[in-house]
Amino acid sequence: MHTFRRPRPDDAAALYDLVSAYETAVLGGPDMTLQDVEDELAEPGFDLDRDGWVAEGPGGRLLANAWAYANSDSDLVDVDVIVRPGSEELIEPLWEKVLGRARELAAERGHDGATVHIGVYRADQGKQTLAKEHGFEPGTSFHRMRIDFDGPVGPPAPPAGLTLHSGESEEVRREAHRVHQEGFAEHFGFAPATYEHWYERRQAQNATDWSQLALARIDGRPAGVVIGTDQFLPDQGCGYVATLAVLPEFRGRGLGRFLLLHAFAADAARGRKGTILHVDSNNTTPALDLYESAGMRQVMAFDVWRRRL
Repeated sequence: MHTFRRPRPDDAAALYDLVSAYETAVLGGPDMTLQDVEDELAEPGFDLDRDGWVAEGPGGRLLANAWAYANSDSDLVDVDVIVRPGSEELIEPLWEKVLGRARELAAERGHDGATVHIGVYRADQGKQTLAKEHGFEPGTSFHRMRIDFDGPVGPPAPPAGLTLHSGESEEVRREAHRVHQEGFAEHFGFAPATYEHWYERRQAQNATDWSQLALARIDGRPAGVVIGTDQFLPDQGCGYVATLAVLPEFRGRGLGRFLLLHAFAADAARGRKGTILHVDSNNTTPALDLYESAGMRQVMAFDVWRRRL
């Protein structure tokens, strides 16, 4: 027996137990942390009363979790369905709920349809099959890359005319936002966001530390940005490059490599074991080659499936 209800902020620990059970079955251990779950529940724009569901079993144990999240004002909606091993009968009703909500979210934003994405671990062949059965097609693949440090990492030599600026000031953050928006405009799944929305989402995350944002100016002009966070610090002791973007006119000058190596040196100086990032294998720029040539290795893969409703 089970009942469906809406998630609550105080569900974080129970949701973490559920997600850990699922990830352990698929990956051999948890991938998310309790902090990650808390951040998801507090995500700006995520309406607990409309966008999510949990299935509760005897004694209040959570058996499943599902949600739909609209990306700013675009027609793009991310969804997910996570079920505790042994409770697979909950899968179908939850898929119906999230796809129905995706249609509503797109309509509320003035779109005549929704582009729906779901991310699935490469190791979870069962969920890959479910996505296909629900009309989804492969969209792209992301690789989790990692480099480990064996002692201090020296700072890279800067390109000519470069100055670096950290993200504690609003002026720098606004320039970083513009570089991110323009640098990622052609990437898979990109949804434009205002500075206010971009800032609010990052400010709400426990992992955000604006001192780990480095804006690169070339001859005084904003050219690139790298944004590090503490997302992988609690469980893996590593820094995380959440964003690395270079404006098109400044590409091909080694600025992306400089910003990547700068992030490595900064993480090593903070005493971290290594640096982690995610890269789209179909990136419009040769990012995967850059990361591999800098000594990073793939440690996980997951696929994004998409469907037009």
